[in-house]
Amino acid sequence: MSSALLQPSAHLPPHLALRLSQQAPLLLKNQTDNNISLLIPLLSSAETPERWMIYENLMQSCLRTGDDKSAHLCLQRLSDRFGPTNERVMGLRGMYQEAVAEDETALEHVLLEYEKILEEDPTNTPILKRRIALLRSMSRPIEAINALVQLLEGSPTDAEAWSELSDLYQSQSMYGQAIFSLEEVLLITPNAWNIHARMGEIIYLSALAIHSGNELHTDKLLIDSMRYFCRSIELCDGYLRGYYGLKLITNRLLWILPETQKASSAVSSLGAGEVPPPTLSVVQKLNERATSKLAEIIRRSSTSEKGFECYEQAEVIAARELLDRDTQPVER
Repeated sequence: MSSALLQPSAHLPPHLALRLSQQAPLLLKNQTDNNISLLIPLLSSAETPERWMIYENLMQSCLRTGDDKSAHLCLQRLSDRFGPTNERVMGLRGMYQEAVAEDETALEHVLLEYEKILEEDPTNTPILKRRIALLRSMSRPIEAINALVQLLEGSPTDAEAWSELSDLYQSQSMYGQAIFSLEEVLLITPNAWNIHARMGEIIYLSALAIHSGNELHTDKLLIDSMRYFCRSIELCDGYLRGYYGLKLITNRLLWILPETQKASSAVSSLGAGEVPPPTLSVVQKLNERATSKLAEIIRRSSTSEKGFECYEQAEVIAARELLDRDTQPVER
């Protein structure tokens, strides 16, 4: 349990977050109780960074599961330690107020409080980010995008902000801007395999959005998407989303790329510095590799084999459904 509380709540699966929040009243009742020391030694230890990280993560788990009382107690202890004007504490207090807001009017009041704080201190990053998150949750994406752009003007190396901006652009079908934002993330974190896979997903969506009559550009986008998925699994051999995307893309490429296209246009259509497209045999091998790896992950995660128990059940089910499509008859 101690290791789970050192992870951000958003990274925990729902069942684990629920289990932590169910034990929160006991954990918070008495820090010096011997039983509590046995459950979570760090929580009852002397002053350590981990101690306050646990309070923060426990608060977020409680908010996820509706235990507002325990969440408020965690917030109060953080406020007592660092002061109510600490920027991080202010951001956590805003998160709590958003979670307990009962209606749109209450959320508008929280938003107004954020704006008052930012009038006094425009550089309060936790409040800036809470305001953006609140705008998005209130279905005001354009305002959220504008706020993120302003945030990135002052903090251009904030990978989290660039990633959020990309997601917002993608939600508005602004694929060019979404891709540009993820490129900025990759400049900051070039080995982030999940971002490479996310780039592959957005390029794939942009290819699907192209109207008929521009098949050559669609093919190029699909090949670019495939390369990003390949890079993601190169960086993380067990990344399910990377293999899922690779399987999806190569299925489509094997369907739309005729045998003659490679020979007729692979060289003539290349611009300066462009990489030639892969041959159909290479695409086929990548498809087989993705199929094999997905089948292995499904098989070994279903028995909770060590090293394979961490996969999300929903992702495993989606992978199984994707492989099942290959066994169904196809009408051409």
